[in-house]
Amino acid sequence: MNQVIQTIKERRSCRSFQSDMLPDEIIQQICEAGTFAPTGMNRQSPIIIAVKDKALRDKLSVMNAKIMGKEDFDPFYNAPVILVVLADKTIPTYVYDGSLVMQNLMLSAQSLGIGNIWIHRAKEEFDSEEGKAILKELGIEGDYEGIGHCAIGYPASDLPEARPRKENYIYYK
Repeated sequence: MNQVIQTIKERRSCRSFQSDMLPDEIIQQICEAGTFAPTGMNRQSPIIIAVKDKALRDKLSVMNAKIMGKEDFDPFYNAPVILVVLADKTIPTYVYDGSLVMQNLMLSAQSLGIGNIWIHRAKEEFDSEEGKAILKELGIEGDYEGIGHCAIGYPASDLPEARPRKENYIYYK
């Protein structure tokens, strides 16, 4: 089977990560793959924030858990690295563009044997004053909307098997 198709079929959401930090080279490869996602008219509306700093990672986790309505819960499942994808809202295709970046991040992580999961609520996080302050502190200017978090790290346990695909997923004519 083609390696790309095999990677797509094998990727699963990882919900239990080891706390060990990933090597910078691995993080950079995954992020670079994200930058090659297709974007509307090649406008490249998304940006990626690679969060390795534990204090910022934990702050995002608390913000995300509050939005979920859960306390004492880490929505990032102990992942040591969070890749936050935001996209420029002035570009009409920004949500699609950012979603494709997320897919590239997850597939490239999978291809390198790195656990990954898409965690939502980035929109709410970065629409908040606290989120806007984080962007300002990082020197990020513009009208960005959070698309998602790609939590990455070494899996702490085996990933689940694929569930069967639903009937009538594909129609041919």
